Amino acid sequence: MSQEPRGNALRETLENDEVALGVLENTYSPAVVELYATLGADFVWIDLEHGGPSPRDAETLEALLRAADGTDTELLVRVPDTDPSLVRKVLDAGVRNVFLPRVGSSEELEAAARAGRFEYDGEPGRRGMANPRASRWGLTDDYVTSEDDSVVVGVTIETASALDDLESILAVPELGFVFIGPLDLSVSLGHPGEFDHPEVEEAIETIRSAAVEADVPVGGLGFGMEDVNEKARNGYQLLNIGTTTGALQSSVTGWLDDYDGR
Repeated sequence: MSQEPRGNALRETLENDEVALGVLENTYSPAVVELYATLGADFVWIDLEHGGPSPRDAETLEALLRAADGTDTELLVRVPDTDPSLVRKVLDAGVRNVFLPRVGSSEELEAAARAGRFEYDGEPGRRGMANPRASRWGLTDDYVTSEDDSVVVGVTIETASALDDLESILAVPELGFVFIGPLDLSVSLGHPGEFDHPEVEEAIETIRSAAVEADVPVGGLGFGMEDVNEKARNGYQLLNIGTTTGALQSSVTGWLDDYDGR
């Protein structure tokens, strides 16, 4: 019995020039992912670069993916580096949106993007043929074409070398989005933690404006909803509005502070 291909609501949002709002789920809990999906988040960011399970632990990753199955909420999975084998591994587990960190050059990015597709820029891609969960174990109709039509590979611009190669990076075929990483960018530019340093602010604006001009969706961190709204007005389409632990800390601290007996 064959199955219809799965779509990608996040890719559709970006292609329609709309804004997607999501949350960094840093407890790696399927139950919390399911809650965010029930609440209507556009995406849940699973960061495998700075924490969480190994990106090669398909069983754990599949549990997180199943928590959002059948909803319009997508997982956005950041892998630890741009190794093409990691891209193939998480895609085969069923991930549709891969987030690459610390890219150094357009060549590095293109190798990773090519690994995520069966056909790439009119040439053979380097995605391996198999019958993993992504194809519903071989039951998905027209798997090759539908997979290429639904996968998104995006990249964080957070190093000085990527900034120097920005024009070429934005021209890489099938680039799904660029995400501006102010934290690591401040480190790379020699001003760790100084997000308001003129050089860091100038770099952020350079990335944003160049991406908008190149018609590549821009993503970023939202520092409060006022900042989120301002960034959405300035062309950002992919915005992280908070974290699980941040939301818990804010709520629980407020409850404890409001208790008259403390």
